[in-house]
Amino acid sequence: MAFSAKRSSGGFQPLADINVTPLVDVMLVLLVIFMITAPMMAQGMKVDLPQARAAKPVNPKEPVVITVAKDGRLMLGPDEIPLDRIVEAVRAKVNGDLSHVIHLRGDKDSSLGDLVTLMDALSSNGMTHIAILSMQAKHTKGVSK
Repeated sequence: MAFSAKRSSGGFQPLADINVTPLVDVMLVLLVIFMITAPMMAQGMKVDLPQARAAKPVNPKEPVVITVAKDGRLMLGPDEIPLDRIVEAVRAKVNGDLSHVIHLRGDKDSSLGDLVTLMDALSSNGMTHIAILSMQAKHTKGVSK
């Protein structure tokens, strides 16, 4: 920070200026450092993997999403499916893979019985990897509703 004095009619008055050029230089250097290191942190370390004849490619499976509406309707993705056909539709969507993850999205005003009936139908047919989706509640003081 540089201080200088300015002569006025009443004597000298200090003139205080902040030189922002060094600050801008430091910020640009930090920006370049983060731009270079951020992609490396996202991808991880580069390694040469060993080869094996029995290795299979990893196929990340997208979960099957079933939505239970307020009025009890069931949606498998964008398609509406009745309860008596939901097991066959899910089985066709996962190609018979019973370990495939199934996400259940239920409206907060839907009947708990509809959700339990759906879970019972899926689990009794061997589909046991079922997750119920919810939103994270906001913290409030006092008693929750």
